Amino acid sequence: MLEKSLLSLLSPGGRHGLSILIYHRVLPRKDPLFPSEVDAAEFSAQVGMLKSHFRVLPLLEAVRRSREGTLPPRAAAITFDDGYADNAEVALPILQRHGLHATFFVATGFLNGGRMWNDSVYELVRRAPDGVLDATPLGLGTHPLHTEADRRQAIPALIRQLKYLPMAERQQQVDRLVDLAGAALPEDLMMTTAQVRKLHAAGMGIGAHTVNHPILARLPDHEARDEIAQGKLALEDMIGASVPLFAYPNGKPGEDYEARHVAMARELRFEGAVSTSWGASRGRPDLFQLPRFTPWDRSRLRFVLRMARNLTTSAQLA
Repeated sequence: MLEKSLLSLLSPGGRHGLSILIYHRVLPRKDPLFPSEVDAAEFSAQVGMLKSHFRVLPLLEAVRRSREGTLPPRAAAITFDDGYADNAEVALPILQRHGLHATFFVATGFLNGGRMWNDSVYELVRRAPDGVLDATPLGLGTHPLHTEADRRQAIPALIRQLKYLPMAERQQQVDRLVDLAGAALPEDLMMTTAQVRKLHAAGMGIGAHTVNHPILARLPDHEARDEIAQGKLALEDMIGASVPLFAYPNGKPGEDYEARHVAMARELRFEGAVSTSWGASRGRPDLFQLPRFTPWDRSRLRFVLRMARNLTTSAQLA
């Protein structure tokens, strides 16, 4: 009762907003290198809380009802980005136990043994021998790796330097960094084609997320359009059904994507698209720039409080 009262008090006039949660991975158990990453127990608790206080809808239904003006009070949707294998093996059974739906935005270029560049950085730091990772030949500095805390610091330090490089240059730098670290990296982090089909067969939503997960704003228009279109076509061929929703990679309006990319999504006949701008959409929102929210808090009360505050946040648009 207290939690429902807090939602009412902290979201006046926002009860008909749409709150979209964004996840990436759900780990089977805690990872000491990423203690804040959601594990199976936390994910189950979070979606249970969401189900208790919100009307959880498939994202496509929520998009259509937003367009029609028939969204119910406290509507919410669950989404996942990128296409990690644990989405199918860990998250899916939990969603099914709770009777909930999620939409999975898949970057097709990493399926079947691929690996996203940032995961290569995470895993090479995890697997590099104790000592110092000397990346000065690459212009990336030196990074002590004596303790778990050292490794947790090295990862964001490297990611910051690599994130906004041109896509091909970034991958070259990451490949060289892997060679410097001398680490064998896993090839099963991302889903297989069979796992994507498994999600679809279970009634989950499959959404497009480009092929190679580029920063669209850094690409020429023809390359950006191809990334969006080819990712959509690959998934439609894979599941034998239309793919009506799109998620902008990284998703910060005006930084990672721009108004021209919103126009591309419309032209490619998606029904809606999501960003990573925080907030809840209200009234008749721009269905091609729907905000999403990352539920960081672990305690039940803090989770509900943050969900309530999210309902009052105005989303940024490109």
